[in-house]
Parts: sequence; structure tokens; C-alpha cells
Amino acid sequence: MPMCGASIDQSRHGTKPPMKPISSEALILAGGLGTRLRTAVSDRPKPIATIRDQPFIAFLLDQLVRNGFRRAVICVGHMGELVPKALGQNFGPLELAYSFEHTPLGTGGALRNAYGLTSESDVLAMNGDSFCDFDLGALAEAHRRLGAQVTMTVLQQSDRRRAGTVVVGQGGRVVEFQSRPSADTPGLINAGVYMFRREAFLAVPEGRKVSLEEEVFPAMVQTGTLFAVPVEGRFIDIGTPESYAAAQTFF
Repeated sequence: MPMCGASIDQSRHGTKPPMKPISSEALILAGGLGTRLRTAVSDRPKPIATIRDQPFIAFLLDQLVRNGFRRAVICVGHMGELVPKALGQNFGPLELAYSFEHTPLGTGGALRNAYGLTSESDVLAMNGDSFCDFDLGALAEAHRRLGAQVTMTVLQQSDRRRAGTVVVGQGGRVVEFQSRPSADTPGLINAGVYMFRREAFLAVPEGRKVSLEEEVFPAMVQTGTLFAVPVEGRFIDIGTPESYAAAQTFF
């Protein structure tokens, strides 16, 4: 699979036909406060922090285009008015829409807030401050095969001190989340890309701050309705000044 940096220029999107759509819609979580990154990026939300003369989120949008998506709803919060100014209403053939939150809603609350802007039976959701280079079609196929309400992607990492571990049981069912260790320890981490049955958004409490990682997913572990699919691909997030600097050479 080619690195997305090779095709990030929107003028090149029409050079070859996109893959057959696996779902026409995606949600991108772009509303976080970006507290840890403020010493490096203080004048804009993390997803539009500049990476090699592009807003970071452009690499995610390019990945959606290459996988045949037609529409992306960007969930914005902190300094959210800057995001549509930076991106506009289209990214190549991809239609862009925006879901605004006026008080912080967290990752789960942001998805619930955007529910009315979606219409597909299955919707992709992805973190707006991380990137994993893998075939989104494989996730969609696994999600449909499993018949899951939510299917998350997990990635093997040799050092997970910045992330907790996802414990996956028989048949791909998520059975436990473990907190991040203090020592260099390998394990599966959440890669930040998910497939949701659209009705699963309705299970998230409306109008308040809700965390996918701390509330929604642990509750789904208890009911046995959360599944995981391991993926292989280069991964980076830009949550800290160090990882943001590393992203300049990653793409």
C-alpha cells in the first residue's frame, strides 16, 4: 500500500479511480483540547497542526479517498471554527461536513452529537490526531463478518507506556482493558479506528461529556458486544511535542 504522503496533493486524487466504497461515511474526532501539545502547537486544534506543509488531518482524508469514501463528518470542539476555514467543504472528491460541540463532549459524546449527520447503516470513526496506514476495507469486512455493534482496530506495539492494553479473547471479542504500564512492555493498543453500527451511537448518553475509552467501551466489554481486529501498519499520533516532531519525517 503506498504511503499517503505520496498522494496528499488534492489535485492528484483524480489520477486513478478509488477503491469500491466500503461505506460512504466516516466520522473524524477532532475536538480535543490538545493540552499536552500546546507547547508546540497553541494556535490551532491538533488535527490541523502542520505536517510537511499540510494539516495533519489531510493525511486521514487522503486515506478515506483512497478507500472509496464519499463523505466525512468532522467533529470539532476546541477552536473548532478554524477547521472548516482550513479545509473547506470538499477534499478532492470527498464531501466534508462539520459537527460542532459548544461544550466539551469527549470522544463518545462527540460521536453521539454527530449522529444526525450520518445515514449509513455502518459508519467508520477515527481519531483525528493519529494515523495508522492499513486497508480500511479489511476492517469493514471483519466488522460485517463478526456482526458486531462496534469493531475496533488494535495494533501490536513493543512499547505501550503511552497507551493501555486491549486484551482480545476468542473470536475477536474484547475481554479487558489494562492500564498503561510504567515500564517498557509490549502489547496490543487501540489504533484509533473503528466501525460502528449506526444505532450504536444511540446507546451513548446525549448532551454530556462521554469517553469511548473510559465509559462506552468498558460497558460493551461487560455485555460482550465489542470486538477487535488486529491490523498491521505504520502508526503515529501527534499528542505530544515529541511525537509531533516525529510526524514531520513519518510521512
